[in-house]
Amino acid sequence: MIRIRRRQSRRSLARPVMKGLADPIDLNTLAVVDAVDEGGGQSGRDVTVGFIADRLAIDPSRASRIVADAVRSGFIRRVASQEDGRRSCLELTPTGEEAVSAAHRTRQDFYGKVLGDWDEGEQREFARLLTKFVHSLDEADHG
Repeated sequence: MIRIRRRQSRRSLARPVMKGLADPIDLNTLAVVDAVDEGGGQSGRDVTVGFIADRLAIDPSRASRIVADAVRSGFIRRVASQEDGRRSCLELTPTGEEAVSAAHRTRQDFYGKVLGDWDEGEQREFARLLTKFVHSLDEADHG
């Protein structure tokens, strides 16, 4: 677990994504773009600065700063909530969508190489157990 955490803190997967984009993106902006993409897939949930703070496990003031940077960089935009027009929500711009696509491709290629010699059953079992582990982490954080 420590080795996994160290690799994640070095953001070894983020750097190839950054190199593959037409518009430069910093690591914090990429994290925000990933979180907005993740939140956009959850029906009925507004993606706000608070959502970003929760997803990235950072305090709301830091989340506000890095969201502002991502907006200024053109990767996300603020829009009015459909539930409450006074509330500001976040969504990807076309440039942000390009960054998400590049990130997905890079991760799929990387994990395809890492798991390439695993048979299909091992890959499915690993995915099942990893998903279970992540859900348990989420429950421990909120429980």
